[in-house]
Amino acid sequence: MRTATTTAAAATALALAALLPTAAPAAATATATAAPAAAARLGECPPGALCLWAGESFTGLRQTHELYETGTDSCVPLPPGDTALSLANRTGRPVTVHQSPECEETGEFDTYPGSGVWTPNTPFQVRAFMVRES
Repeated sequence: MRTATTTAAAATALALAALLPTAAPAAATATATAAPAAAARLGECPPGALCLWAGESFTGLRQTHELYETGTDSCVPLPPGDTALSLANRTGRPVTVHQSPECEETGEFDTYPGSGVWTPNTPFQVRAFMVRES
């Protein structure tokens, strides 16, 4: 009986030790808190614009498109050879992004609402977009 009591007490002590926080060195804490902050950073995109980045997580070359340049319900291809892998839609209107440079529905396409949406990783390479009327 004494062995069972000793084993139970040891298991309880181990469980409590696992739950108690331990002090971490200051450098490790600074690194741990800086990494999530950097990962959560949104790309800068002005109000009223659609911003497209060449890389994931709002990295690489950024293209900024405004409604007065593009109009609505017309296909806007990216320059030849350019693609986007992340985007921010602050146009106030839905935007459909297309895998096809001609906005054809034979390729992948997704629509993002215009209420201020940041998408760090699109599911395909964006080659064109269309700002919707509503």
